[in-house]
Amino acid sequence: MQTTTMGRMMSGVVVAFLVFDGVLKLCKPAVVMEAAAKLGLPQQITVPLGLILLASTVLYTVPRTAILGAILLTGYLGGAVCTHLRIGDPLFSHVLFPTYLGALIWGGLWLRDPRVRALFTTPSVRQDML
Repeated sequence: MQTTTMGRMMSGVVVAFLVFDGVLKLCKPAVVMEAAAKLGLPQQITVPLGLILLASTVLYTVPRTAILGAILLTGYLGGAVCTHLRIGDPLFSHVLFPTYLGALIWGGLWLRDPRVRALFTTPSVRQDML
C-alpha cells in the first residue's frame, strides 16, 4: 500500500473521531455535560470548544492548511492532557489518549505530505526532493 494512502487512512480515522467529538460538544447531550462537570469545566464552554475542535479539524483535512491544523490540534490535545492530569484520571486510558491521537495526527500527515517528511530528512535527501 502506498504511503499516501496509508496516511489518508490514518488521518481519516482521527478526523472521524474528532468530528464526532466536536459535534457532540455542539449538541451538548447529557453525557457531554456530565463529562465537562467531572473535568471541572463550565458548561458554557462546551460549544466554543466544539467550534475550535471542528475548525482545527477542517484545517487539518485541507492539504494546503494541514500543517496549521495539526499544530492547532496538538495544542488542543495538550490542553486535554493537562485537564485529565489535573483531576487525576488514569494515565494510559485518559491522560495519554490525546497523546495517542496526536501521534496519529502527525503520523498520518507525515505519510501523506512530502513537506512534512522533508523536515525530518537530511539536507542531501531534501535536495533530491526538489
